Amino acid sequence: MKNQAFNPFLPSWEYIPDGEPHVFGDRIYLYGSHDRFGGENFCLNTYVGWSAPVNDLSDWKFHGEIYDTVNDPFNHERKWTGYAPDACIGPDGRYYFYYAINNDSVISVAVCDEPAGKFEFYGHIKLADGRIYGTKEGDVFCFDPGVLVDDDGTVHLYIGFSPTWELSDDINDNLAKARIDGAYHFELESDMVTIKGEPTMVCPGMLHTKGTSFEGHGVFEAPSIRKFNGKYYFIYSSENYHELCYAIGDRPEGPFTYGGVLVSDVDIGINGNTEPLNYPSNNHGSVERIGDDYYVFFHRHTNKTMYSRQACAEKIIMLPNGHFVQAEVTSCGLNGGALKGKGVYEARIACNLSSDGGCSNYGWDHFDTMPYFTQTGEDREENGTQYIAYMDNGSWAGFKYFAFEGGETIKMTVRSDGEGVFEVSTVRGGEVLVKVLVSPLEEASVFEGVGELPCGTHALYFTYRGEGHVDFISFELF
Repeated sequence: MKNQAFNPFLPSWEYIPDGEPHVFGDRIYLYGSHDRFGGENFCLNTYVGWSAPVNDLSDWKFHGEIYDTVNDPFNHERKWTGYAPDACIGPDGRYYFYYAINNDSVISVAVCDEPAGKFEFYGHIKLADGRIYGTKEGDVFCFDPGVLVDDDGTVHLYIGFSPTWELSDDINDNLAKARIDGAYHFELESDMVTIKGEPTMVCPGMLHTKGTSFEGHGVFEAPSIRKFNGKYYFIYSSENYHELCYAIGDRPEGPFTYGGVLVSDVDIGINGNTEPLNYPSNNHGSVERIGDDYYVFFHRHTNKTMYSRQACAEKIIMLPNGHFVQAEVTSCGLNGGALKGKGVYEARIACNLSSDGGCSNYGWDHFDTMPYFTQTGEDREENGTQYIAYMDNGSWAGFKYFAFEGGETIKMTVRSDGEGVFEVSTVRGGEVLVKVLVSPLEEASVFEGVGELPCGTHALYFTYRGEGHVDFISFELF
C-alpha cells in the first residue's frame, strides 16, 4: 500500500456513518450517510462518495457530492435529511442508489451510469397499482434500505425498524401507523422500484424474539444483505445498539437463523469483555469481500454525541462452516497487519477510550467529565486537527496494534492545564513501561518519555495520572 491505513480510515474531517461497502470493478466504494462535525441531528450533510483500489485500502479518493435529496419530490424544500443508503448494479448495468428521507417511511431511488455519481432521482418504492409503499397504515416502516441483485437477476429489498423504547405522542405520523416489529424482505420487479408479492419477515424485533434464535439480539435497525458462497447473510444493528449481528439463510426471503455478532464498536464480547471499552451508541454497517478477505464496516462516535460518526473497518474471519468470528476493534483495521513501531501517530486513531469510571452511552447519558474525540476548526475543514480532549485522572486511551523491534520509547504532543504523568503499558492495567511527565502549558507541547517498549506486536495504553485535564494530540515512537 502507498501508506499505512488507520481507523477511522477516511480523513479526520470526514464523518461518514452507516457505511455500505461494495466492490464494483477494481475499486471498493463506500455508500453512507453524511454527518456533520458538531451537528445537532443525524445526517445533516448531503451524500458524498469515497472509493479506494481493492489492492490499496489506504488510498481513499473523494468523489464529492454524489446526490442531493433536494431532487426528491418529497424534499424539494429541503425540510429533511437523507438517511442510511445502499447501492447496487441493476440488471440494466446502471447503478441504483436507495435511501430514506428522515422518518418519512418511504424508500426513494436514484440512478446513475457510474458508481460515484452524480445520481439523478428515479422513483419511489411502490406497489403494482402505483401507490407509494409506506404511506398506508399497516405498511412496514420503510427505513434503512438494503438491496441485492441476485445472480439470477432478481432484485431484493430489505427494510425495517423496531424501537426498543415507547414511541412518543409527537412521533412522525407515518411511523406511528406503520409496522415496526422487525425487518422485512421484498422482491422487486426489474424496474427496481415496483414491489412484487408480499413482504416476509427476516428478523424479529426485540419484543418478538422469545423462543427464536434471535432472542437477545432482535433487530433494531440497519438492514443490510450480502451473498457469500451461495448463502444469504442478513446483517443488522441489534437491540443492543453497539453491535452488528448477522443471520444466515438459504434463500433471499429466508428463513434466516441468527449467526452471531460481527463487531461491537465498544469491543463487548472480545476477550471476555462485558463492559464497553469506548463510548457506545448506535451502529450500522455491513460486510464485503475484497479479494480473498472479508471486512466488516461500521462507525464510531465522536464529539460526545450520536451525530458526528466516522467510518471504521476491520478484517473479519469466516470459518469453514460459513460463520464469522467477531472482529476486534483496532487502530489498524484496513492495514493488513500491525502498524510500524516507529513514526508519528495521531491520538484520533485510538480504538479504546474511557474515563476512570468507565464509559457512558452517548445520547442517553450526558457526562461533562469524559474524554472524547473532537477537532479544531469547523465542519469539513481539511486543516483541522482531530484529537482526544479532556483526559483527566484515570482516563485512558488504547491503540492496537504496533510491531516493535524493541527499545522504542515515546514522545507525546499534548495540551495540559494540570500537572501529571502518562503511564504507558502494553496491557491495560499492566506493567508501566514508559512514563511521560506533562506540565501545564497553554500551547501544545512535546514531552519525552522515560522507559522502553518490548519487541513484538503489542497494544499501547496511555493512562493519565494527575491534576487538571489534558488534550492528547499525537505521539511519536522512536
